[in-house]
Amino acid sequence: MLMRTDPFRELDRLAQQVFNGPGTWTRPTAMPMDAYRSGDEFVVAFDLPGVSAEAIELDVERNVLTVKAERRPTLTGDNVEMQVAERQLGVFSRQLFLGDTLDTERIQASYDAGVLTLRIPVLEKAKPRKIAIANTEQDVKQIDA
Repeated sequence: MLMRTDPFRELDRLAQQVFNGPGTWTRPTAMPMDAYRSGDEFVVAFDLPGVSAEAIELDVERNVLTVKAERRPTLTGDNVEMQVAERQLGVFSRQLFLGDTLDTERIQASYDAGVLTLRIPVLEKAKPRKIAIANTEQDVKQIDA
C-alpha cells in the first residue's frame, strides 16, 4: 500500500561514515515519520517541532506525496548571541510513493503540537471482500438430467 523507497538514504549514510569516520555524530533525519494502517486508512505522522502550519506544503502528483516544511530561526534582537545551535534550520522535504490502492483524492491533513498527521483512505476496490462460491455439483446434475 505505502511504498518506502529512498534511494539516496543509504548513499547519504555511507558518505557520512566515510567522511566523518566511524563512531562520529551523524545528522538525524530532519523529518522523522511513523506510518501504519488503521482499518481502512493509512496514517502517516511527521515530527515537525518548531514549524508553523503556514510553513508546511503538501503536494500530490500522481502517486507521489511531497511534504515540504521550513523551520526558521527564532532569534530576535540585536544583543542575541548563539551559544549552542543543534536544531536544524531551513527547508526540509520528504517524498512518499503511494500505492495504487490508496485514494489520493481524499487525503486529510491535521497539524497539532508539532506533529503533521495525514490520513489516506484505502480505495473501495482494494478493501477485502467476500466472494460467493457457486455450487457446481448442482449445476452439473441439472445438465445431466
